[in-house]
Amino acid sequence: ATVNLRALTSWVGIARLFAIVLSCLAFSLVASTGRFGGPYGTWCMFTWCFCFAVTLLVVLGELLELYPLLPLSWDDFTSAFSMLAALMVFTSSVVFPATFISSPCSSNQCARQAVATTASCLCFLAYAVEVALTRAKPGDISSFLSTVPGLLKVFEAYVACLIFSLLDEYNGRPGLMWCVAVYSICFIITLLIIIFTIGRCLTYIPCPLEKMLVGYNFLALLMYLTATILWPLYSFRGRSRPDSCGRDCWWNKHLGVTFLTIFNLIAYLVDLVYSTRMVFV
Repeated sequence: ATVNLRALTSWVGIARLFAIVLSCLAFSLVASTGRFGGPYGTWCMFTWCFCFAVTLLVVLGELLELYPLLPLSWDDFTSAFSMLAALMVFTSSVVFPATFISSPCSSNQCARQAVATTASCLCFLAYAVEVALTRAKPGDISSFLSTVPGLLKVFEAYVACLIFSLLDEYNGRPGLMWCVAVYSICFIITLLIIIFTIGRCLTYIPCPLEKMLVGYNFLALLMYLTATILWPLYSFRGRSRPDSCGRDCWWNKHLGVTFLTIFNLIAYLVDLVYSTRMVFV
């Protein structure tokens, strides 16, 4: 193996090094407090550890120039991962302080939690900078997942995962079951597009790929439009917010799904506009 020092000295390499240090700092401080139990704490710890480990492997792969040996599109993989890591760390930077930091924050344990939150926010900025640096500019011939439609595909799949984590009390209601079907179908197809792109399998599809993606985005937009209307209609019609509505209250979960559905609707709309411009303009 040869050593490519540019993997550490380029702006992208520096951003990755910052992400490695900051994610390590975040999970180390939280681990030292011993307070990260429950699904939210477990998710935050998994996020920081996962992003630390994968980013370290990416840096080592480029430093030793081992990535050409892998049977995948390296540029697509790194672009998709940096976008996914930015979304995961951003979510953890919001969820962790909202769940574990209470006011007033005066103890040593709370101070370490606050520093971990700050490190997590800075880690998100490092991944956001990497996404900005590796994003394909207009006119560039680059990997698909580094373009705006490709990055949006990662965003759409991640938001769908957040929706799945909040789904509650939808069985027996046709309108809500249709919405769950919309989330599931669009998630599976979007995930397959990402996996096939990274695995260099899209060339085997016997149809014009760009036009197929435009058609899929249009169909997904229509499906999410129906979910945006039906989910709040069937969730809140004739049902008011309970007086004692805690963190796991069904009303809060359904409200979260409503907003996340709107976010994905906007994402598919922007995706359709960019994909149409790339193909026809």
